[in-house]
Amino acid sequence: MNNFELFLWTAFPWLAVSAFVIGIIWRWRTDQFGWTSHSSQIYESKMLRLSSPLFHWGMMFVIIGHLMGLAIPKSWTRAMGISDGFYHLIATIPGTIAAVAVVLGLAGLIYRRVVNRTVFLATSTSDKVMYLLLALAILSGTIATVSLQVFGGPHGYDYRETISPWLRGIMIFNAQPELMADVPWQFKLHVLAGFTIIAVWPFTRLVHAFSAPIGYTNRPYVVYRSRDVRTRPARREVAWEPIRSHAEQLDRHSR
Repeated sequence: MNNFELFLWTAFPWLAVSAFVIGIIWRWRTDQFGWTSHSSQIYESKMLRLSSPLFHWGMMFVIIGHLMGLAIPKSWTRAMGISDGFYHLIATIPGTIAAVAVVLGLAGLIYRRVVNRTVFLATSTSDKVMYLLLALAILSGTIATVSLQVFGGPHGYDYRETISPWLRGIMIFNAQPELMADVPWQFKLHVLAGFTIIAVWPFTRLVHAFSAPIGYTNRPYVVYRSRDVRTRPARREVAWEPIRSHAEQLDRHSR
């Protein structure tokens, strides 16, 4: 293993994770108003309603599958009575379906960005870079899954013997780059594309993935003034004190 390979499978993942952590902190402290998905629904909604749920729900299952396959050692699934063949089936079939959903959703989102002129004009340079890297990571993962897992024999490529322990070692600062030496190029490309996405994540609209609209559950309701005289007065709250003119305020305090 040469120095370049050692860099790819040791230093590069650590640099990517460091860029992610530092970048997230920096972005939150300096650009909270930009911490958004930069929605373009106002420009076009039909294609968005089809593509966005397909992409996001598919991606959710893809992430769950990655966590299960990379974080859970093979010895644990065997201890639970799950054979390698059965694990391959429950990982490959749902994973392939989720991958197809993500690819179709991303294709729809990119098509919408390119074809619709108003949406294209609202697309920033960081958005273009993000879509390019997302496409590389998703397509490389799909190619690896289809070529090595679906059509790679009854058990496919056993990444839990190489990629999974390598990644767990990286996360605990116990790098074992030799585990990646004989990994098929499809998975190598997917791993590198994935860490590249992690490195640029804080500097794109992808930060919205860490924002859940929890505040909407307890936010105060919006008060509208009714023209119907039969409507009962709205409940008075200190936070929603009605705005009065200067003369009205003086008249109120003089009473």
